[in-house]
Amino acid sequence: MSRARLFRSFAVAGSGFSQAWATQPNLRLEALLGACALALAAWLRAPAAPIVLACVTVISLELLNSSIEAAVDLVSPDFHPLAGRAKDLAAAAVLTSAVGAAIVGLLILGPPLLTKLGGAVG
Repeated sequence: MSRARLFRSFAVAGSGFSQAWATQPNLRLEALLGACALALAAWLRAPAAPIVLACVTVISLELLNSSIEAAVDLVSPDFHPLAGRAKDLAAAAVLTSAVGAAIVGLLILGPPLLTKLGGAVG
């Protein structure tokens, strides 16, 4: 792949992310929660890699969900049960990953947080 083509690919992806950031409030919320989880991991000196992976998974699925919604709206501007089903399934994928990310956060950050709080209280 040429450098120009590679640069163009990154530019197109960046544009897509920028559009999603500007129009998708859930993406901004998920990014904020992820940043908070990473800051907490740093403060607790807990492993960041599982938190990063969980956050990237949620954000990636949010982007995929947004693209599915846009495509469905393009081909089916009027209500259709299958269009609704496609959107609901894509949203369920985001929800599933968000629940998984919360579980990862609890498993990774919970014990050191309890230790730190227990030490501060006791």
